[in-house]
Amino acid sequence: MNTIIAIANQKGGVGKTTTTINLSASLAFYHKRVLILDFDPQGMATVGLGKIKESGKGVYPPLMNGLYLMDSVLPTELDNLYICPCSPELTGFEAEIFTQEDRETRLRTALHKVRKFFHFIFIDCPPSLSFLTINALTAADSILIPIQTEFFCMEGIPDLFRTLDEVRAHLNPSLSIEGIVLTMSDDRTNLSKQVAEEIRQSLKDVVYQTIIPRTVRLAEAPSFGKPVLLYDIKSKGAQSYLNLAEEFLKR
Repeated sequence: MNTIIAIANQKGGVGKTTTTINLSASLAFYHKRVLILDFDPQGMATVGLGKIKESGKGVYPPLMNGLYLMDSVLPTELDNLYICPCSPELTGFEAEIFTQEDRETRLRTALHKVRKFFHFIFIDCPPSLSFLTINALTAADSILIPIQTEFFCMEGIPDLFRTLDEVRAHLNPSLSIEGIVLTMSDDRTNLSKQVAEEIRQSLKDVVYQTIIPRTVRLAEAPSFGKPVLLYDIKSKGAQSYLNLAEEFLKR
């Protein structure tokens, strides 16, 4: 396998980091060796797995100084799940890299030597179409897009698809769409059901059948530095991500 997947959506608050952490944890539960690369300067994936952002460590040194990325990889509480933490310096990445010729390919170069050690590498992208996201899409084999089941859920998706076309044309012709995950769904409302149906009609088979619900347990787990699988495996959120992992592997 050895697949690199960017999890991206420039609209914030759609469950992107939640999906990164919990899909990765579920795949690790199914005996896949998984690396999360926290590429969002906010560092929520790092915090959500009980790690801290440290200056001079994490993804920044491999990205900017060519250091070996495996030296920045940390284990987590879950066997087979690892993380390359966010670096505080990522905030200034765009300004530092802007004049460099290889600015779009830094992450691809850093990941090239380590992808063989993992079945899957998930890149948690920032909620923007920045050079960080462009680097992630250039390094990735595919993109996974979380979409919240709300009225404005499709806002920004056309821009993301245009960016994908640009990346394919100039940087990564083999980049594919892994799938679209419907997140933060509330079965008690007709709106969530209607939006989910409209997305399926519009985007067809690319949308996963598994829908991730909005639950208290999913919201609580990051504050304990754990994926929901370790926080409450019997919860609806944990079971949904396990189901998503099964569907993901079948694809």
